[in-house]
Amino acid sequence: MKTNVRRSNAKHAKKTGYRTRQKTKGGRKVNRRQRAKHGKI
Repeated sequence: MKTNVRRSNAKHAKKTGYRTRQKTKGGRKVNRRQRAKHGKI
């Protein structure tokens, strides 16, 4: 049986959150792409 991965929401947000993405050029590109896909994030 596989072990259950308990992901900490706070840690995950720190790595992949909107604010973190805004800090890099590539991240801003990702946010722009998401905005185009879903309207707003």
